[in-house]
Amino acid sequence: MKLLNVEVVLNREKRIQQAESEQEILKELDDETESYAILSHRWGVEVTYEEMIGFMKMEEWKRDEVRKRDGYQKIIKSCERAMKDNYKWLWVDTCCIDKRSSAELSEAINAMYRWYQNAQVCYAYLNDVDGLLFPTERDDSKFDQSNGWPEWFMRGWTLQELIAPEQVQFFNRDWVSIGNKQRLAPTLQDITGIPRDVLTHGLAGKRLSVAQIMSWAAQWKTTRVEDRAYSLMGLFGVKMPMLYGEGKDAFRRLQLKIIKGTGDHSIFAWGTVPWNSWMPRTGSVLAEDPSDFGDCDRIQKVEPDDFGDELV
Repeated sequence: MKLLNVEVVLNREKRIQQAESEQEILKELDDETESYAILSHRWGVEVTYEEMIGFMKMEEWKRDEVRKRDGYQKIIKSCERAMKDNYKWLWVDTCCIDKRSSAELSEAINAMYRWYQNAQVCYAYLNDVDGLLFPTERDDSKFDQSNGWPEWFMRGWTLQELIAPEQVQFFNRDWVSIGNKQRLAPTLQDITGIPRDVLTHGLAGKRLSVAQIMSWAAQWKTTRVEDRAYSLMGLFGVKMPMLYGEGKDAFRRLQLKIIKGTGDHSIFAWGTVPWNSWMPRTGSVLAEDPSDFGDCDRIQKVEPDDFGDELV
């Protein structure tokens, strides 16, 4: 993975007028052996990989425009926090992947869950929270576009970014720390439906059904329809090539990969809705979208050897 050199980023910003040449700001390193922090956030006006590495070669007016972007300030503030926490390296999805390369993008998406899992800490930036405390109650007037909670809890990719890292620290709009995943686990469970034990200790060793995991993603949204599937691959330990343009076929491909790898028949339990009624199934036995699993949070996984005992 390509990681930002925190010291180089901050020194470049501090001496923006004096810097004459571009230092090596990104370096290819091994996520299994290197210590690093990682950022989780909602996208806005961001800074790309090519802008980050070619920053000092820009004309002054262009450089000033980039520096004024919210996305650039997120990078600087993340680096400042990483420096304070004694991390030399930082990963930010907007500028650490060269998205001009389809091969590099595919590799990054397939490895992303692992990258978040191996990070020493994840900084979760909640840009629409201005208070000094993490929101503990639904506020439909303040967060009217995201089910009464900060928008971060609606972005599809942040689901794995919440579960994978052992340490997640939340920050408000002004980069003030407002809590961490361990302490906020009861509230996070209420917001997301993810069991507290999964939030605090991860997926490893849990007897969770495919349908239950899918239910966590039912309300989370992505800009690209394909990302509804791609953002879930890490949760199921699945790898597959990115085919942007395939639309809902991406989620069908994901389900086939899961079936092949797990044999968990709960994947066919989609379609339940409140009041114990059933939505009509048409066409394929596979679901079209994670939202089809919205009422599957209590479906448990039963191993074949235990099935007879469950019937008694």
